[in-house]
Amino acid sequence: MEIKDMQKEVANWIGQFEEGYWSPLSMLARLTEEVGELAREVNHQYGEKPKRPEEPIGDLALELADILFIVICYANSLNIDLEDAFKRVMAKYRYRDSNRWTKKDDALQS
Repeated sequence: MEIKDMQKEVANWIGQFEEGYWSPLSMLARLTEEVGELAREVNHQYGEKPKRPEEPIGDLALELADILFIVICYANSLNIDLEDAFKRVMAKYRYRDSNRWTKKDDALQS
């Protein structure tokens, strides 16, 4: 699924509710909450804080998808085309960080 399709699907889902998108500040708070949930799960699975025995293992993919959903809501509410924004940010990284790290040997990549 392309990003524009994700943005459209989220817009259609949100559009069925009178409340619509939350305010930008509320969405930032929600995004922060979701990132915190991801951080908690990563810490449980890979960090120094194991879960209690009765706690189920969380789903990192769903935690990331929650973040993606909120980012899409945020972009939609501000009329931001995420595909365009992503292209621009990749151009920025390609320029800024092109020599920052050690490149893999082409022979090793295949």
